[in-house]
Amino acid sequence: MRAVVVEQWGGPENLVEREMERPVPGLGEVLVRVHAAGVNPVDWKTRAGGALIEWGTVPAVGWDVSGTVEAVGPGVGIFRPGDEVFGMPLFPKQAGGYAEYVVAPARHLAPKPASLTHVEAAALPLAALTAWQALVDTADVRPGERVLVHAAAGGVGHLAVQIAKARGAYVIGTASAGKHQLVRELGADEVVDYRETRFEDVVSDVDVVLDGIGGETAARSLKVLRDGGRLITLPGPDDVPAAPDEIRAVWVLVEPDHLGLREIAALVEQGKLRPVVEVAVPLAEAAKAHEIGEQGRTTGKIVLTVA
Repeated sequence: MRAVVVEQWGGPENLVEREMERPVPGLGEVLVRVHAAGVNPVDWKTRAGGALIEWGTVPAVGWDVSGTVEAVGPGVGIFRPGDEVFGMPLFPKQAGGYAEYVVAPARHLAPKPASLTHVEAAALPLAALTAWQALVDTADVRPGERVLVHAAAGGVGHLAVQIAKARGAYVIGTASAGKHQLVRELGADEVVDYRETRFEDVVSDVDVVLDGIGGETAARSLKVLRDGGRLITLPGPDDVPAAPDEIRAVWVLVEPDHLGLREIAALVEQGKLRPVVEVAVPLAEAAKAHEIGEQGRTTGKIVLTVA
């Protein structure tokens, strides 16, 4: 099978396509023929230096996949060959999603939403699960609460806006001016141009902040939270600011989640959640996909087409 691996840590040019042996599913695993693979910031950040991830002998990048079950290992009862699935297997261990085939624990996957193409479905798992686990599992967003989503047009942000809205929240997003229309179309009640306005000057009494930026943005976000507020930051543990006792500030690292994927798929089928794919490029051009992503101006997601 074809797979994209990291020849050595560094720039996008170190992503190379190789012929690899097709994996075989073991106990509780399925073999997925990958139709499309999502590209996420963690992909290029770890490609640059390998941090955080438990890599295999040959570092193979990628987690988000959408495809068709090719074979099932012993003990798997929830899927059969031919089933269309999507998911984010094994994270933060190596999954090797930039490939024609992937082996995954069965419960790291879920049935693909029927209304989505494989390219659209591959845009969802890591970003949507991050938003779900932050807003629902961790912050327990409730109807009527005020939620501030930073980078609201980005990969996680554009899905977080929709998930928060589906929970009945009043949603405020930060984004550059050119992306305000999209963020409003996704359900935001207010949008702040972070380039022209300091969000803490115009936003207050917030219950939950989802921060995908980190640094001073996380620290400044404390100013807009009311007592009992929750700050969920995503970049890393060092981005969690020292918070007063009446505010909870935590770092959330996404994890594989069969039930979460099913909830996300249900929102898609209800018309409450849709992924935005800015560009889809062939697997062989994975380096180009990373170059686009590293510019930091992507709206929604980047996806690799495989099958």
